[in-house]
Amino acid sequence: MKQNGRWWRSLVLTGASGGIGRALASELASNRVTMLLIGRDLHRLEATAKAARSKGASVQVAACDVTDTAAMARLLDEADKRAPVDLVIAAAGQSAGTATDGDRPEAPGTLHRIIDVNVFGAANAVEPLLAPMRARGGGRIVLIGSLAAHRPLPDMPAYSASKAALRAWGTALRGALAQHGVGVTIVSPGFVTSPMSARHLGARPFEVSAEDAARRIVRGVVRGDALVTFPAGLAALAWLGSRLPPRLSDFCARPFATRIASEGDAVAVVAEANAATD
Repeated sequence: MKQNGRWWRSLVLTGASGGIGRALASELASNRVTMLLIGRDLHRLEATAKAARSKGASVQVAACDVTDTAAMARLLDEADKRAPVDLVIAAAGQSAGTATDGDRPEAPGTLHRIIDVNVFGAANAVEPLLAPMRARGGGRIVLIGSLAAHRPLPDMPAYSASKAALRAWGTALRGALAQHGVGVTIVSPGFVTSPMSARHLGARPFEVSAEDAARRIVRGVVRGDALVTFPAGLAALAWLGSRLPPRLSDFCARPFATRIASEGDAVAVVAEANAATD
């Protein structure tokens, strides 16, 4: 994949077990690329790797929790020694929200858990590669965030907070690393068809497929965009919502609030939808 006229040859991708991560692995795969795919589910990782290898990519997989700082550092150090990493995509993430059995707030501890995965997990994927990239004077960091960072969602406070923190961290990194030739792309998608999205039981306006999302992200990364935001309609609503007076913004967001299913319930929702289309 080209970056300013050259090809990225070695990349690391977290969250590769499914959703946007799996679609990105397929979109980025070619016979010019070496990949390290990281996720929690080894069986699903192998399926992602098989698809990438069919396109000629050299692929290694690692079943690892991104919150394990020491294990992630070892994996990335070994990967960088094998083939200097010039692209890292932090796509691993978790969602959470209001309970499905009533209008209860998120359970105590939810914010800590979501921040641990979505923010510190991303940091664990990026920080071990910062010094090598700076020393080589090149590379690109891609952080998969959310439009919820732009206008936080009333039914997903912890998730919204985590993506807002990720966006702020990435924005600061972009300025700090530019002088060293290292680029940062922050991706803010809306609803993307995936088990995570299926947990959102209400309307999912302008939802796009994971494959469509991957194509949009890769186009933006190839161009060297600082921000990749889509779809346009939902992005416009998020932009407007963040600029309205607070009371009016909250009033407009209220109809979009819904309940968030548990992970098990979301799996059942996806399985039911797949069975209906078989």
